[in-house]
Amino acid sequence: MSRRRLAGRRVLITGASRGIGAGVAERFAAEGAALALVARTLDSHDHLPGSLKLTQGRCATHGGRVVPVVADLSDAGERARIVPEAADALGGPIDVIINNAAAAIYHPVSEFTLKRRRLTFEVNVHAPFDLAQAALPGMRAKGEGWVVNVSSATASYQPGTAARRAEPGGQNSTMGVYGASKAALDRLSFAFAQELWGTGIRVNVVAPRSAVLTEGAAALMGDTLDPSTIEPVEAMAEAILLLSTGPEEMTGGTYRSLDLLAAHDVPVMSLDGSRPLDASSAG
Repeated sequence: MSRRRLAGRRVLITGASRGIGAGVAERFAAEGAALALVARTLDSHDHLPGSLKLTQGRCATHGGRVVPVVADLSDAGERARIVPEAADALGGPIDVIINNAAAAIYHPVSEFTLKRRRLTFEVNVHAPFDLAQAALPGMRAKGEGWVVNVSSATASYQPGTAARRAEPGGQNSTMGVYGASKAALDRLSFAFAQELWGTGIRVNVVAPRSAVLTEGAAALMGDTLDPSTIEPVEAMAEAILLLSTGPEEMTGGTYRSLDLLAAHDVPVMSLDGSRPLDASSAG
């Protein structure tokens, strides 16, 4: 059963209307967290399942406070109100920020428009940066805090392959801008961790070891993914939970979900924290 490790902590999760963010929210609710759930979709999306209200309903069954914060992370003005609004709704400063939301636009770099590039970097880089900065004063005052930024394997690449296309379904030039934004997020996360060392604030990055078939990923490339390589949402939720409860010295890391869990001998749990998943279902 859940150990209520987050009882008394206020947590902000972006991209919480579906996918990894919704899974993390439910896992954290089971651990006793008070939650501020951030996304654009309050009631329904025009073509994807999931909404803040649905996630809120699942989380509320665990008994904690859960509030939706509707905001467009690509808009700097809207970003500026997220942390203050969440802190006000939850009754105090934010203890944990999970920057999960992402603009996943896959397109050949030779045709990638400036508008799309700006959107990608606003959501994937500037939003996590701004939210972390906004939460730092409260974390500093308390002497502890946790920031977990969700990255991607596309942030890294194999040198010397510029003239070759990847195998079908693999990483290729269409993921170049998205991967570049995640590489920027990785580097800035490390800079935050360096600067905040000794304050009690931990900043880490985690990415799936394998593809996670979220609703958005299924819509984008579900037909190209090998089912045997799919990683369950639960694996990312458990890895993010580990990084959100870790000691002060666990900071400045860039991890892969299942590798991190294996290194710490932590099983992948169901989202309600009641049982470990069968290892064969965890990638």
